[in-house]
Amino acid sequence: MPLSHILVPIDFSERSTGAVRYAEAIMQRFDSRLTLVHVLPPPHYEFGAMEVGGSVLEELFRNRSEQAQRELDGFLAEELPAGKTTRLLIEGDPATKIVALAHDEQAGLIVMPTHGYGPFRRFILGSVTAKVLHDADCPVWTGVHLEAESVEEIQFRKIVAALDLGQQSERTLMWASRFAQGVGAQLTLVHATPNLEGQAGEYFDPDWRKHVEAQVREQVDALQQRLGTHAPLLVDSGDASTVVCELAQEAGADLLVIGRGSAAGVFGRLRANAYSIIRQSTCPVVSV
Repeated sequence: MPLSHILVPIDFSERSTGAVRYAEAIMQRFDSRLTLVHVLPPPHYEFGAMEVGGSVLEELFRNRSEQAQRELDGFLAEELPAGKTTRLLIEGDPATKIVALAHDEQAGLIVMPTHGYGPFRRFILGSVTAKVLHDADCPVWTGVHLEAESVEEIQFRKIVAALDLGQQSERTLMWASRFAQGVGAQLTLVHATPNLEGQAGEYFDPDWRKHVEAQVREQVDALQQRLGTHAPLLVDSGDASTVVCELAQEAGADLLVIGRGSAAGVFGRLRANAYSIIRQSTCPVVSV
């Protein structure tokens, strides 16, 4: 879990401010260095609909670039340690540039908000964040709850890892365990089993929940034994995203860790539900 370098894409909004404060809280605990990046879309993105000539367009874009550089240089300048903070202004498609920069700079974590807010937050996931989640090699820390007035109010006391027992579960548990150890937090595991009751034309043993849960616990125990972890496990049945979020809230999670590349099948259901989990979670989510 290399957290020596954290990348934070910013657009100077309040949600960006919250993301940077979370990144700074992680930075303080893992002695990381921080890169703030603002991606300026190409001129035709911002001014394509304007009826202006080439020279006027160049002047508009140059002025926009100079303004963005000033905003970037001053963004939380008094809060972030100058010696460990790099500020980059680059041009291009935001999601593509963020993913490429994270890869080229070997960032261990990308921290960015979803841009989902208000009464419709359950249905909103910003297109840039969605693309970064899909394409990035490193873990991505996001969520609709990245608000923080100060770094001091950010606490990591309880970490929850959602395991679907797919290919990504080992990496998910390893990352969550090491993060919990690094911040001195309690780790809890959660798993959502499918609800098999009421399927037309099918008969299920009334004790199917016990059988499925026993199977899950056996697999999780084997995984923990292999990785040397000893976290408690919470299991419930139902819609995967809803169950995971409810169990995480029940456990008092300050951070929910999920996998992004899980296998398909009965137990490999988190990949299809990742966006829904991020939107519904009452705490930040890191997908690994």
